[in-house]
Amino acid sequence: MKLAVGRAGKLIGVILWLVIGSALTTRAQDAKLEISQLDKLAAKAAEAVEVSLDEKLLRLAARILSDKNPDEAKVKELILALKGVYVRVFEFDKAGEYSEADLEPLRSQLRAPGWSRIVGVRSRRGGENVDVFTRMQGDNIVGLAIIAAEPEELTVVNIVGPIDLEKLSQLEGHLGIPRLGIGRHGKSKKE
Repeated sequence: MKLAVGRAGKLIGVILWLVIGSALTTRAQDAKLEISQLDKLAAKAAEAVEVSLDEKLLRLAARILSDKNPDEAKVKELILALKGVYVRVFEFDKAGEYSEADLEPLRSQLRAPGWSRIVGVRSRRGGENVDVFTRMQGDNIVGLAIIAAEPEELTVVNIVGPIDLEKLSQLEGHLGIPRLGIGRHGKSKKE
């Protein structure tokens, strides 16, 4: 009887470790948004861009960056820490080819616990709206989502993994991430 309890205890211990390990992995994956529902907009768009880089593809992409070039080395360091980069960009010939209803499934995910909107910009004149959301795990950012909606263009970016906002601007223009124009100390690079 003692032998059976020992095996059962070990089995329970192994199961607990698997559950705990799975929960930790799942928490990091909570930052990955389901954005494939936006893919239907590609049929309406004049131009569509899709970037889907999981952790394996990010490692592969990091290999082509040089450790000798300081700028590339910084980008490589950032990429190696990430779990995924997912981007959708749709350019339309005219306004009204997509609606707020098309974005609702995405916005619904961003209302879930853990996500916080840190930036919201609305322009009635130009119709340009930008929202930036972060997903926190303790004191650390483990996910970032950007929705930039203009009348004739829609851009959605989802970055999964530990994110240092000060270093994030180094990813602009890489991996399909658009240039946001933010430099040091939050000032526009154009100023």
